[in-house]
Amino acid sequence: MFNNQIIQGDCKEILQTFPDNSVDLIFTSPPYADQRKNTYGGISPDKYVDWFLPRSEQFLRILKPKGTFILNIKERVVRGERHTYVIELILKMREQGWLWTEEFMWHKKNSYPGKWPNRFRDSWERLLQFNKQRKFNMYQEEVMVPVGDWAKTRLAKLSETDKVRDESSVNSGFGKNVSNWVGRDMVYPTNVLHMATECFNRNHSATFPLDLPNWFIKLFTEEGDLVLDPFVGSGTTAVAAQTLGRNYIGIDISEDFCRIAEDRLEISQPRLFESPNDYSIKQDSPNGTT
Repeated sequence: MFNNQIIQGDCKEILQTFPDNSVDLIFTSPPYADQRKNTYGGISPDKYVDWFLPRSEQFLRILKPKGTFILNIKERVVRGERHTYVIELILKMREQGWLWTEEFMWHKKNSYPGKWPNRFRDSWERLLQFNKQRKFNMYQEEVMVPVGDWAKTRLAKLSETDKVRDESSVNSGFGKNVSNWVGRDMVYPTNVLHMATECFNRNHSATFPLDLPNWFIKLFTEEGDLVLDPFVGSGTTAVAAQTLGRNYIGIDISEDFCRIAEDRLEISQPRLFESPNDYSIKQDSPNGTT
């Protein structure tokens, strides 16, 4: 049984043993181009797409038809300009069979200052949403946010325009009906997530806050569903899944990171679930550990 386990090895090989259509959500942040050289050897931006596609092929196969894949990734500057490997990857994944359904932006609220001769410090990262089909599981009510103080004045004096849905000249359906939100305490969020960075493990070069996978797990899964992070690092996605009552599987090529992830999960008091998502897989990892 791989459910609720951290597996050491390369996800490209390990995932080949997983059944088709068996995972509800894949949430991951793979090594960015030329980053984590000590762990992953560093992947040249020019070779990144070719490196990633065999892995995304396995993600596509094991993801359930109504499941979602969230990819946290960012391009880097090469020879004075932004490299296009993220854009190229999106296009190639669409050819592979993925639907690029949405893009979220993580605004890092506590990004510290920096100075470069021709640009400013990045304080954001992309989270790309991919699906296998147009209809997928999404539980929007689980991530609603307080309506905010603006409603005290805006909703108190509604114009006639606010009370109807505006139609565009091309009948796209875009518009508003602000009166729908009168008397409501909670509203749907935007696709920009404002979250501070965290650093659970200073030895890991790319950590993200627990709130980040937390948000997407609540949005795209229900209790007992299975969440996979094929580049689990120090285990943040697995901890978030465990805390929210989901099953998890984490994979990482680093034995040290796997050990850190397992320690975090033990501290977090793991909860195990029996569900239709549980399945048995016989697999020998590169180091004989499953």
